[in-house]
This record gives sequence, C-alpha cells and structure tokens, in this order.
Amino acid sequence: MKEKHTSTLGTFRSRGTGDKVFLIIVYILIIFAVCITLYPFIYVVSVSFSDGAAVSRGEVYLLPKGFDLTAFKMVMQYDQLWVSYRNTFFYTVVGTTFNLVFSCLAAYPLSRKKFFLRRKLNFFMAFTMYFSGGLIPTYMIITGLGLYNSRWVMILPYLVSAYNVMILRSAMEAISEELFESGRLDGANDFVLMVKIAVPLTKPTLAVIGLYYAVARYNDFFTGMLYLSKTELQPLQMFLRRILIVASSEILQSAGITSVAAAAQSTLKIRYVCIVLATIPILCICPFVQRYLVSGTMLGAVKE
Repeated sequence: MKEKHTSTLGTFRSRGTGDKVFLIIVYILIIFAVCITLYPFIYVVSVSFSDGAAVSRGEVYLLPKGFDLTAFKMVMQYDQLWVSYRNTFFYTVVGTTFNLVFSCLAAYPLSRKKFFLRRKLNFFMAFTMYFSGGLIPTYMIITGLGLYNSRWVMILPYLVSAYNVMILRSAMEAISEELFESGRLDGANDFVLMVKIAVPLTKPTLAVIGLYYAVARYNDFFTGMLYLSKTELQPLQMFLRRILIVASSEILQSAGITSVAAAAQSTLKIRYVCIVLATIPILCICPFVQRYLVSGTMLGAVKE
C-alpha cells in the first residue's frame, strides 16, 4: 500500500502545472460531490438515533444528540413493516432472477452475427427505450390478463430492460468467436453455448445489471400503487410512502402513545427510522458487487 501511494505521488509530481491544477480541481469537485451526497443520509441516521427532545428543538445537524432507540422499537413492533419486507424480498429476489434469465435469453441471440433477425430485433429493442404504449393501455392489458391484486403483477410485466439487454449483448459480442466455434465442433447447440460459454464469461456484467434490476425492483412503488389494493401484498416502498406522507400516527397508536408532546417528538423520528430500515438491505448488497461495477459496465464497450 505504501509503495502504491509513493508511486501515485511520484506520478502527480511528474505532471505539468496545468495537469496538477486540473487534478486538484477534479479532486475538490469529487470531495464536494461525496459530501453533499453523504450528508442527507448521515443526517437521517443521526436523527433516527438522537433523543426526541433534541430532534424537536432542531439541535441535530450532523452527529446524533443523545441516544434513543424508542422509535426503532416502535417501528419494529409494527407488523405491517415485516409483511411489507417479506413482499419486497419476494418481488426483488424472484423478479431479479427472472430478469437475469430473460435478459440472457434476449441478449445471446442478438449478439450472434449469424442470427438473421438480429438487426430488426435490435431496432425494435431500441425503439422501446424511446416510445411506449402509455400508462392506460398498459393498465388495460395487465388488468385484462387478470394480474390485478396478484404478486405476479410486480414481476411479469417488467421481465427485461432494453438498456440492460444492450449492455449484456455488447458483453457477449466481445467474447471471441473461436470459443463458440470450438463448442459447435464438440456438438454443442446454442443453448449450451449460452450457458457454458457466454454466461460464465459475462459474470461481471451480469452482476452489474443484476444490481440494476434488484435496486429497481426494491424501489418500485408505482407498480404496487397502481395494481395492488390489498395491503398484505404491498411492497416496503408503499409502506414507507404511506408513513412518510400521512400515516406515522398508525405506528404511534399501535405503540400506545397518546400524549401530544410525545407524538410530536416521535413522528419525525419514526419517518427517518423507516427510511434507515428500508435502506439497510441495499447497503448490505452493494459491497458484494462493487468490484464488478466498472469492469462489468465497460466490458464490451471498447473494442480493439
């Protein structure tokens, strides 16, 4: 680590004055961007752990004032939170699995130059990125298929993303054609070639688009708001939206808090605690795929 730091410092010293000024400006902008990105989250976490009286007086700016877990206990005792968590876990895991499978099934044939419909299907795939049928026709189709108030309405209508398919297609195009020719000589068909060659060699890209799909699934509340009227089917984000907008009183009442002063102190903390609890799963997943983000996105983007 010390040798790497020394090498980086030596490279910086060897640059011209203009390059040094440019790098300093870039570093300052990066640090500024990191600060303004991290501050809201740090503030939310600090408020959720701070004393209710300090929060109501507006004394929390960056670090927690006092330490109070009452709001966490109230929120975690609320049954609807865990029902929403289970729903979101199901929608995210099953939906992301379906997304990856169907993205591979779409990207592989589009990456093969010998596929006779390759150009036309690529055009139609790109066309859907800019134009769609609209919300009302989509609603009519989904309800006509009987998916209203069904768990599958959160999964089936959004099996693939055209953008993610194009990223995966580019990654598969970058694989040497000799590998596929060798597989064909051994008697492998296209499905075997996809499973045995294309998928293993594009794991970094699959990890990245899997993260994209998982975050989109996890944050999706609009689909549930349109098609899920049953509370027991609604995802975590709909629960969070309801708490943030109108219904913090539900948790207060379930915890037996009737005092106006105590309710005033707890309302804001409850909202921030819900935000923290809703963010934890994604924060736990990101470190495991972080090393794939750059390599997976850039794989196939630059050709020699």
